[in-house]
Amino acid sequence: MRSVARFGEVKVDAGGACLPVSYAREEQIYLILEGSGILEYGGERIPVRKNDFMYLPPGGTHSISGSADHHCRLLVMGFNITAGITLDPPSKLLLANMDEVKEQTVEGHPSSVLYKLLVGDRKSTRDRIAAGYVVTSLFLMDFAPGGTNSPHHHESEEEIYLVLDGHGKIVAGGGMDGTEGLHPAQAGDAYFFRLNSTVGFYNNSEPGAKAHIIAVRSRYPFRKDED
Repeated sequence: MRSVARFGEVKVDAGGACLPVSYAREEQIYLILEGSGILEYGGERIPVRKNDFMYLPPGGTHSISGSADHHCRLLVMGFNITAGITLDPPSKLLLANMDEVKEQTVEGHPSSVLYKLLVGDRKSTRDRIAAGYVVTSLFLMDFAPGGTNSPHHHESEEEIYLVLDGHGKIVAGGGMDGTEGLHPAQAGDAYFFRLNSTVGFYNNSEPGAKAHIIAVRSRYPFRKDED
């Protein structure tokens, strides 16, 4: 991993709290998977709930706590920003909820998977939040029974999949020739895909079978980006 600084799940007990953190050249995204809590950011205390996602820019201090009555389980994602990138972070917290984002098809992928486009880079016009320096896309995939996003590869991005529910086959390995390495996947499984790795998912075809995957892509720091 070169662009990814961290990717993991945190559970904060009801009434518990994490210590404040700040990273000079790391952007982070939090996604609330379960429960509710309080995000402290910019001197404010902001209530957060299930399916909220927020962009936390480099240099800002933030922490999260569980609410008085509920724990808070969240996905924490962090991405390294190379020294050659000029920082101009947003002046306010960027926060939205996945329930407010419409599902849609994406050009080049079958209609058997629908996407919620959550966070994109600073030039994005299609994502709910456009703020990433290194993050190019955070999205939710909703697979129909037997659905697939067609195995593919990315020449300039690393990618991570987290299976939220359902089960099927992850395509991982191989390379630009499209070779598929199939691996059983179920809820809770996470996969990292290196540069140019073949990546994809085949949902199982049982009647009514659904699967949801959170995916995040981040730009690989080629040497010219580090100069």
